[in-house]
Amino acid sequence: MKKTFYFIRHGQTDLNLKGIVQGRGVNSPLNDNGMKQAQAFYDAYKDVPFDKVYASTLLRTHQTVAPFTEKGIPMEILEGLDEISWGIYEGQEQTPDILSGFEKVVNSWRNNELDLAIDNGESPNTLVARQKEAVAHMLAQPDEEQVLVCMHGRAMRILLCHLTEVPVCKMDDFPHTNTALYKLEYQNNIFTIVDYYNTEHLANL
Repeated sequence: MKKTFYFIRHGQTDLNLKGIVQGRGVNSPLNDNGMKQAQAFYDAYKDVPFDKVYASTLLRTHQTVAPFTEKGIPMEILEGLDEISWGIYEGQEQTPDILSGFEKVVNSWRNNELDLAIDNGESPNTLVARQKEAVAHMLAQPDEEQVLVCMHGRAMRILLCHLTEVPVCKMDDFPHTNTALYKLEYQNNIFTIVDYYNTEHLANL
């Protein structure tokens, strides 16, 4: 059975604007611009016959897909779609010390040190394990051919790697911005990207 997945990042939050670290432990709402981005995505894709919407446990994803769920498309919440945990950096302003520590960890990930995590946070390999559970659940649903999935920036980068068999250390090769779309088709046990980093719906914002 062929399935088509529309993976989008949530809309903008005030913490995005302020440069405050926002992982799975920070449950911030969309700001006005984020709401406009969500509406712009809806306006562009409202005619896609989605069978299901999946979102993380965090409010910012629920608000992003609300225009779809409000018209009756069922939504399921999966912890596996949550953002990576940034541990002790969660909710902190990006001071020089935090930026330095953050960059050190991300550079280690680029060097394939994927079991490394910020203190009290998650490593990419830990995230991959819970993402694979979520993906397996979504693939197991027999009547869902068109699926909308709303998640988070770093998590999406890592997900796109292991879905398309790109080494996770190359996660930064996948750009992201708020409500950017990656459309993937799944058939014969293979995921293929058919629309890469589409932001056309944001052109008028």
